[in-house]
Amino acid sequence: MDRRVVYGPRDGTVLSQQSQHRSDEILDGDIDEVLQAKRADGKFWRNLREQDLPIRVQQILHQIGFYGVYRCGRTQYDCHLITALVERWRSETHSFHFRVGEATITLQDIQVIWGLPIDGEPVSGTDLERTSVQWQEYCMQYIGFAPEDGALKGSRLQVKAIIEHISHVHITPDTPHLTVVQYARAVALLLLGGTMCPDSSGNFVSLLYLAKLEDIVAARNYSWGSAVLAFLYRELCNASEKGKAVIGGALQLVQIWVWSRIIPLYPGLGAPRVHMGPHQIDNNRVLPGAPYGAMWNCEHTFTRTVRTTVRVIRDILDEMQYDQFIWQPYDMESNVIMAYAGDFNPQLWRSICPLIFYAIVEMHHPERVLRQFGMMQNIPDQPDTRDMSLHKITRSNRTGTDWVLQHILYITRWQRRYDTVIQRQPISNRRDTDRGYWEWYNNITRHFVSSSTGRRVESGYQPGDAKCCRLWYAT
Repeated sequence: MDRRVVYGPRDGTVLSQQSQHRSDEILDGDIDEVLQAKRADGKFWRNLREQDLPIRVQQILHQIGFYGVYRCGRTQYDCHLITALVERWRSETHSFHFRVGEATITLQDIQVIWGLPIDGEPVSGTDLERTSVQWQEYCMQYIGFAPEDGALKGSRLQVKAIIEHISHVHITPDTPHLTVVQYARAVALLLLGGTMCPDSSGNFVSLLYLAKLEDIVAARNYSWGSAVLAFLYRELCNASEKGKAVIGGALQLVQIWVWSRIIPLYPGLGAPRVHMGPHQIDNNRVLPGAPYGAMWNCEHTFTRTVRTTVRVIRDILDEMQYDQFIWQPYDMESNVIMAYAGDFNPQLWRSICPLIFYAIVEMHHPERVLRQFGMMQNIPDQPDTRDMSLHKITRSNRTGTDWVLQHILYITRWQRRYDTVIQRQPISNRRDTDRGYWEWYNNITRHFVSSSTGRRVESGYQPGDAKCCRLWYAT
C-alpha cells in the first residue's frame, strides 16, 4: 500500500517536510511515544494556593500586561492530547492539519484566552554578554536579589532561585515601592519563563526578558502576545520533527484552545469537567475580572492516564468528518470576554505578519484558517520556503547579536502589520469554502496519523463508519 494514497499528502508541494515529520514514525512502529512537556512553575503556583499575590503586585502585573495570565492560574498538562496535536502540526503552514481543514492558534486566541497585549513593539534586542558577577548585580538591581553562581547558566537564571527568593519577601501596605516593583518583575519573569515561554529544559528563564521589564510603564508597549505565540510556534515546529522527545512553550494555552474550540464538538477527546457558568464582573474593582482562560482553572489531573491513550486520541482525530464539523467560535458578547474587549485588536487577529521574539521569527497565517474568523476559506498561497529557513536561527552561540538588525526585514514587516490584514466574505455556515478548496486540501494534507488506519482501509473500512469512542479522564 502506498502511504501517500491513504495517509497523504498525495501532492507534496505544501507539506514538503513529511519525510522528517514525527507522524511517519508512527507508521514505523513508534506508536506509544508521548512527548514530555516541560515547565517549571509548579512550586510558584502551589505557593499561591496558600497566599494570593499582594494587590500592589497584581496592579503592576496588570500595568505590564501579564495580569490575565496570572488570573488564569496553572492547568495540568495532558501530554497525550498534546502529543496527538503535535502529530498534526505542520511547520510548513504553522497550522494543525485535520481531516476537516486547517486550524491554528492565532493572535485572537492569545488575546482572548490570556488577555495579553498583541499590539506594540516587537520583543527584541541585543543578546547581551555579561559575566556572572554582572548578571548578579543586574538581578539585584531589578528583581531584588543576587543569585548564587550555581543558579546562573550564562544569561539564564534558574527558576527555582526566583521562587525561593519571592517566598521570603513579604509585601505589606508599608513596603517601599521599589521593593514591590522588584517583586513584581520577579513574578513577571516567572510567568514568562514558567508558564508563557518555558523552554525544553524546564528549569531556566532567560534574563534577556528582564530587559523589557526594567521600565514597568514602558513594558506595556511591547507585543507580548506575538512574542509568546512565536515561541509556541517554534516549540511546536521543533517537536513535530522525528526523534524529538520534549516540548516547551505555552502548552496551557494550547489545551484551553482545544478544550474550548474543538472538544465541544468532539467530547471524546476529553476535557476537565469545569463549570462554564457566567462570570460576574464587578466594574468597581481596582482590577478587572479574570479573562476567558480562567474558566478552565480547576482541579483535575491526567497523571493516571493509561499509556495507550494517545492512540485513542489519534483515532478520534482521524475520524473527524467534514459534514459533522462546525468550528466553535468564541462568544464575543459574553461578560467574561467583553470585560477585556476594550484592549482587543480584532484587525490584528487577521494580519499576515511575522511574530518576533529575539532570535525567533515565525509567520502568522490567519489566511489559512479564515473559518475561525467567520470568513469564506479560499485556497491559500503556497508557503514561502524562505520562512522555513528561520527555524535554523537560534540564540545558541550568538552572544552579542543585535536581533533587531539581524531580523530588520521582519521588524519592518511587523511595523506594517495593519497593511496585511486579510478580509474575506463573511459566512453564516462555518463549513462554507470557495469552490475547489476541498479538492485542493484533500490532495495536499496528511489525512490520517493512526497506524491502524492503513489496516482498516485495506479491509474495506471507511473512516467515520464507527462511532467515536469517548475517553473520560480522571478529574
